[in-house]
Amino acid sequence: MNRQKPIVIGHRGASGEAPENTIASFALALEQGAEGIELDVQITNDGEIVVCHDLTLDRTTNGSGLICEKSWEELKSLDAGFWFSEAFTGERIPHLRQVYDLIPRGHLINVEIKHAYEGRMEKALLAFIEEMGRWEDTVISSFDHKVIHRIKQAQPQAKVGLLYAANLIDHAAYASQLGVDVYSLHPYHHGIGQEDIIAAAAAGLAIYPYTVNEVADYKRLIAAGVTGIITDYPARLRNLLD
Repeated sequence: MNRQKPIVIGHRGASGEAPENTIASFALALEQGAEGIELDVQITNDGEIVVCHDLTLDRTTNGSGLICEKSWEELKSLDAGFWFSEAFTGERIPHLRQVYDLIPRGHLINVEIKHAYEGRMEKALLAFIEEMGRWEDTVISSFDHKVIHRIKQAQPQAKVGLLYAANLIDHAAYASQLGVDVYSLHPYHHGIGQEDIIAAAAAGLAIYPYTVNEVADYKRLIAAGVTGIITDYPARLRNLLD
């Protein structure tokens, strides 16, 4: 079983302390000692990949409507920080390139695909990672496992991960049923136990549970031997590990 310390992965950055999926949030996660970040991507009507959890702008910006119906030019001046606190007024929706430019090589970048957009997202994302030369750093995950299957078939070099909330009988066996090489499991943290983690690690899978914010849960998962922990509070986990 893997007894190395798990890596700290900032969920949408340090989203417990900064507006999610913004440069400020990712920078804070790095400052707090995160060795990886998790983020969500959407695609604009002109084919640009932007970082936002929701398909719409309404919850986390001063804009409204579907991101896929907007151009990058329309999005880049929106305020994506004011809703969190006045201190973050003026934060913008990042282009994915801005995030990759911020994150040092060797850090994990977990890109979650929220929607396939009829295959447009897959094609654009694979082209982007190829252009950036960051295959080694990137893990592409999704709750849509057909998307993951298509990505791995289209680009065998891609590292792919399965997001899920189901309390599976055999996590590693499920991954093997996809018929492609799955790199990692991204289970809801209450849906995977120590025996599951041991078996998955023995099958060569990385295990990155989400979204873990309580110290008791950190300790349980560290003891079980997970590869990394996705958290809204990177500093909290970092302090425990240190």
